[in-house]
Amino acid sequence: MEYIPRLKRKYQNEVVNSLKGNYKSIMQVPKLVKICLNQGIGKAASDKKQIEAAQQEMTLIAGQKAMLTKSSKDISNFKLRKGMPVGVMVTLRGNQMYEFLDRFITSTMPRIRDFNGVSDKGFDGRGNYTMGIKEQIAFPEISIDKISNITGMDITFVTSTTSDAEALEVLKELGFPFKQNDASEKAREDKIKKAREEERKAAEEEAKIDASAEESVVVDKEENDSDIQDSDSENNNQDLSDTSDKIES
Repeated sequence: MEYIPRLKRKYQNEVVNSLKGNYKSIMQVPKLVKICLNQGIGKAASDKKQIEAAQQEMTLIAGQKAMLTKSSKDISNFKLRKGMPVGVMVTLRGNQMYEFLDRFITSTMPRIRDFNGVSDKGFDGRGNYTMGIKEQIAFPEISIDKISNITGMDITFVTSTTSDAEALEVLKELGFPFKQNDASEKAREDKIKKAREEERKAAEEEAKIDASAEESVVVDKEENDSDIQDSDSENNNQDLSDTSDKIES
């Protein structure tokens, strides 16, 4: 029996039946064509070990051999020569594409820091959706103890349609967790931002109070020291005057 990935079976049995009412033929129903993963290596372009590490990490994440992308021209400002590796990429199709998408939705997205759904603003106007991952450790295939640098990547989901609305419907049917209400989400983010700003201001005020208290303690100590010195000098002068009086007498 031929193996069929779970999401591929879901698309064939559920997604097509759900969307076919909008088209004359089921062959017109949009589908996912490929998934492209791209990662730049930045300053590590001259470090062979970092390049190999990035390639191995991308291979683990995608389940397919990652390819090096090389510069097409010399750029002196970036110390870049033509043919130097500048990143790694993978293009997934068929069963491997559906397997990666399944792992990405069920395992990776819940591990993203402060994840609360993905925005629907990442469409390019031609039915393709692109999103970014800030940390590769969100993928369960990557062990945080074995990496040297935290890097991100771009993931592009290419569909067979040129309409963003149709591509959005297909991705939703496949289980993509898009944000349900951008207005309420924006209000929530503004509330969190305001709370963090208030905490920062409170910490700054507390630091100022502590600093002023320390300054007042230092000033009081200096004044006490000066008073003690003045009293000592007065006592010494009094002793000297008493001694001189005794000698004269």
